[in-house]
Amino acid sequence: MDKGKAVMGSARRWAVDFTDNSTSHSSRDILDPPGFTRASQEQDDSAVSKQKKDAEANWKSQKAWEVAQAPFKNLFMMAFMMWMAGSTVHLFSIGITFSALLQPINALRGVGKVFEPYKDNKVDLLAPKLVFIALNLVGLGLGVWKLNTLGLLPTHISDWVSSLPPPQDVEYSGGGIPL
Repeated sequence: MDKGKAVMGSARRWAVDFTDNSTSHSSRDILDPPGFTRASQEQDDSAVSKQKKDAEANWKSQKAWEVAQAPFKNLFMMAFMMWMAGSTVHLFSIGITFSALLQPINALRGVGKVFEPYKDNKVDLLAPKLVFIALNLVGLGLGVWKLNTLGLLPTHISDWVSSLPPPQDVEYSGGGIPL
């Protein structure tokens, strides 16, 4: 059966043969039609790709700022939870307090990984990173403040009595018979 022939032997009406059997030059050797230049098409493609890159850089910058401001929402939630836990030392208040301490510490340890997806030559990540670090330091300070209100930080002189040297005797007294 010949290529392009139907089963019944009649040719297919709309079949197109794309094989190139000619010995002519390539399509690059053919002149462009009047009013068309390949350079202008390449410039249009580069302008569109530049716009896409700018839009992507803008999107990455917006997302980086959203990630940087995310700890702000966590601050109010954590402050409310610590207020609800009260100021007495018990299991729940200690658990909430150590959670308030560990979350910012872990976030500060992973700053590079958090902003990794938004790294680009056109996106400045310094300001979002600094805001992220500052908000996590505020969260860490909130946890330390809660430790202090629970009385778990050694801030009074009585907490350090065991490390103080014994006082020197100022006077001596004796009783009974003088010698």
